[in-house]
Amino acid sequence: MDLTPRPGAAPPPAGPAHVPHPYRQPQPQPYRGPHPETPAETTTRLRPIRTRHPARTATAAACVVLGLGLIGGAATGAWLTSDSSADAAAHSAYTVGRSAWHSVPVDTLFPRTLTGDGAGPGGADRIWTRIAVAPDGGCRAALDPLLARTLGPVGCERLLRATYTDATSSSVTTVGVIFTEGDPAAMKALSTRFTGQHLGRRTDLMPRTYPAKGTVAAGFGDRQRASWTVHVLTEVPVVVFAVSGFADGRTVTDPQPVDRAMAADATTAAAQAGLGHEAKGIADRIERGLRRTVTDLTEKPE
Repeated sequence: MDLTPRPGAAPPPAGPAHVPHPYRQPQPQPYRGPHPETPAETTTRLRPIRTRHPARTATAAACVVLGLGLIGGAATGAWLTSDSSADAAAHSAYTVGRSAWHSVPVDTLFPRTLTGDGAGPGGADRIWTRIAVAPDGGCRAALDPLLARTLGPVGCERLLRATYTDATSSSVTTVGVIFTEGDPAAMKALSTRFTGQHLGRRTDLMPRTYPAKGTVAAGFGDRQRASWTVHVLTEVPVVVFAVSGFADGRTVTDPQPVDRAMAADATTAAAQAGLGHEAKGIADRIERGLRRTVTDLTEKPE
């Protein structure tokens, strides 16, 4: 074994070197009590953690708040949309429908010509021509007092009327559109009342005619009313009616509502002349056109 000191190492102390004997047992040391615990023995060594930068902390907090806000807003929006979409649609249709009397052209509400394929007795085709349009106004002068009171719960915003004649000018029909002030609940209640109490069949609730001077409807007055219909709509605040009669001004003593005048076994003069078909055919087409117009206006993008 080379015992030469390494260069630069301190020299060994003077005196003979002490080499322990390989078989000599070490002498026991006197007991001096337990050794004190060092910090490494009394604590668990922890991984060092970097100090968090204040800017990073603020950014993280802002992201959390923003994320929660977006999630909450989306959930709230979905809840509001699912709960109120039907109500919003109904409100929009009522708002548009109530103002249609002054925002829709008269030729759209009351077309100059109406085609009634299969609308006549036995499925015969009909064509009606508009001969007069009444000035718009209130309901008091255009409706019988009892009918006006019956419609009172929904109010009367405006009444528009027009009179049509058939291709042979042998019949005349006045069709009217009442724009009401009622909300969906009021319109549904009125519709239920008309249906449940059969108010549409009562002769004292017949609508009035519009006799236009200088036309074939000049003599079309209250005593010439032969058949009629009154329909309360519920998806828009509107009541549509039609009343028909003979163009020659003859008096009718036994008027019938359209459902009875259109019956196969009906024998009255109004039924035989197809006046029930005239009133219903014209009213249906005016109503369909109005529904279509309101739908188009409601769905039109802003």
